[in-house]
Amino acid sequence: MSPLTVSETAYRILNSKSFAHLATLGTDGTLHSSPVWFEWDGQEILISQTTSRQKYKNVLQNATVAVSVLDPENPYSYVEIRGSVTAITEDPDFSFIDKMAKKYIDKEHYPWHQPGDQRVVLHITPDRVLGH
Repeated sequence: MSPLTVSETAYRILNSKSFAHLATLGTDGTLHSSPVWFEWDGQEILISQTTSRQKYKNVLQNATVAVSVLDPENPYSYVEIRGSVTAITEDPDFSFIDKMAKKYIDKEHYPWHQPGDQRVVLHITPDRVLGH
């Protein structure tokens, strides 16, 4: 994969503590959008999900997604990523969601686990990165 180049503004937004809004397409053709914690690794957006969530079920059926992130310094500026979930990796020890808990709520461990939760990490590869 060739390195992805994003603008300085997009880089700053993608490395902020802003929530992302993940849009997926449901099996019935309706859109589903919800706020999520995320990490930008310079090439992909990484999002933790439990396997019982609708977002997870949707991307198993249709990997095409859109992600938008507001600029925390200017809500009229944002980054939109259009792409696909190109990998789903297991998070059996909850290390990724714990990393997100540290980033977003300054907790060492994600505090809202439910019995039986199975966590995965969605790897979203951008086709387009748009900034406004």
